[in-house]
Amino acid sequence: MKVFLTGASGVMGRSSIEALHRAGHEVVGLTRSSETAELVAAMGAQPWPGDLYDRPNLTAGMQGCDVVANLATKVPVGKAALRPGSLKAIDRIRLNGSRIVTDAARGAGVERIVQQSLSFIYADQGDGWIDEHSPVDVTRATEPVVVAEDNVNRIEVDGGTAVNLRFGLITGDDANTIWLFRRAAAGRSIGLGTEESWMHVIHPEDVGTAVVHALTAPGGVYNVGAEPVQRRDYVDMIARAAGRQSGHFLPSWILRLGAEKLEILTRSQRVSSQLFSDRTGWQPVHSRLTAEWLDELVPA
Repeated sequence: MKVFLTGASGVMGRSSIEALHRAGHEVVGLTRSSETAELVAAMGAQPWPGDLYDRPNLTAGMQGCDVVANLATKVPVGKAALRPGSLKAIDRIRLNGSRIVTDAARGAGVERIVQQSLSFIYADQGDGWIDEHSPVDVTRATEPVVVAEDNVNRIEVDGGTAVNLRFGLITGDDANTIWLFRRAAAGRSIGLGTEESWMHVIHPEDVGTAVVHALTAPGGVYNVGAEPVQRRDYVDMIARAAGRQSGHFLPSWILRLGAEKLEILTRSQRVSSQLFSDRTGWQPVHSRLTAEWLDELVPA
């Protein structure tokens, strides 16, 4: 298949280009600068210069493609997430970008869209398991994610197929994990929420293989990630990799300061990815969080 990929130079995009090529697919990657175009070309994909909000250009780039994978995102990292307006860019991507990408795909005659989504939108379920039928807790922080899924679902009006992948928290060689690693190495707190609560995580490599399997998945919403991990184990894993005996949790007043921006990162979410595995045969290579996920962050 020929796949048009937004967010091609990001962590998810790079993983997807590699996985798609291994599976024998051709990739056209949207790029916003000469630097990212060079990166995408070096990975063997065809760069398509342009902007996520330029519908005519997107439609032109999608001509002849079988699938659009919309992986564009701009997540604020660390203290930047607490600044006023920190979610403005990513909210625009989700609210407006997903609509424009869908319209462009429909205009180009593409019949399938794979949309990057998040499992953070599920309500806190304590120790209970979460599947695709579990309740979603819509707040100001999560609403754009829900809207993005709805925007992409509009391709079904033309008889197309929408596949929304609700990924867990990417953990590995990515900007957020690197920030947590450096903070832990300095002996500073990195944990959010309660120690016994559950997290849904995914290794960057498994994002790409999930996108490959989504090319032929039945339409719908799917959770995608490794086995859930308790928050204490997650924090300690990063801290030990950074040279500390154990990790520390942030005080509750920080959570109040972050309000809804941080609240979604404290929800206990014991998320199951079984449906995606059952329907597509996908299995994460990194099925359980281990120290190996952080190998690239540890100095040689």
